[in-house]
Amino acid sequence: MRVNSSSFRRTAVSLGLLAAALLAAGAGEQRHPVTGRQIAPVMGYQGAQWLERPERIREEDPEAALNALDLRPGMIVADVGAGTGYFTRRLAQRVGPEGRVYATDIQPEMLRLLRENIQNAGLSNVEAVLGTATDPGLPAGAIDLALLVDVYHEFSHPQQMLAGLRTALKPQGKLVLLEYRKEDPSIPIREEHKMSVKQVTAELEAEGFRMERVLDKLPRQHILIFRKQVM
Repeated sequence: MRVNSSSFRRTAVSLGLLAAALLAAGAGEQRHPVTGRQIAPVMGYQGAQWLERPERIREEDPEAALNALDLRPGMIVADVGAGTGYFTRRLAQRVGPEGRVYATDIQPEMLRLLRENIQNAGLSNVEAVLGTATDPGLPAGAIDLALLVDVYHEFSHPQQMLAGLRTALKPQGKLVLLEYRKEDPSIPIREEHKMSVKQVTAELEAEGFRMERVLDKLPRQHILIFRKQVM
């Protein structure tokens, strides 16, 4: 079997950056009070290059993920845990100039990179928001769809964050999680960075959301779509 040496080097560098970023974020173990799962450490800004790696197109198929979400021009959406804006840029193009994307992250360094990427892409419909570990920083009742890509499992205060997201969504708004499938041991991601449908459903339904559907059309991730329950 021939191995593409340049591809191998890129993968090795990316994995090294990711490992360094996770170490930089700290590894204090926390458990979710509903499911008991280990909450993963937040990936630090030192691993930003991992978010923009070319292999991500093949590994995650971001366009297929967004195609499944019925995004339309004029929608108000949120990219929660936006990082460098990898999905923010794609969301902004889909909702168009009459729509808006709130890109929220808890790391100022990530938002600096995100703003640079948004400016380079020539997009004017994105607002960068510095959130906290307990509050996404989104306006109440304004969001049609909130997207969390490989992010929810890293929330250090998931219940407070879900309360903030529930407040931010419109009455018929959707909360969408993309999470690496824990049910599939062949997916080369650390276990604490994967989630099962059962785990996600139990944790979100306990905080006032109801599962609408699960889509498994991506190479490695679940698409989990929720709506607010009427309280």
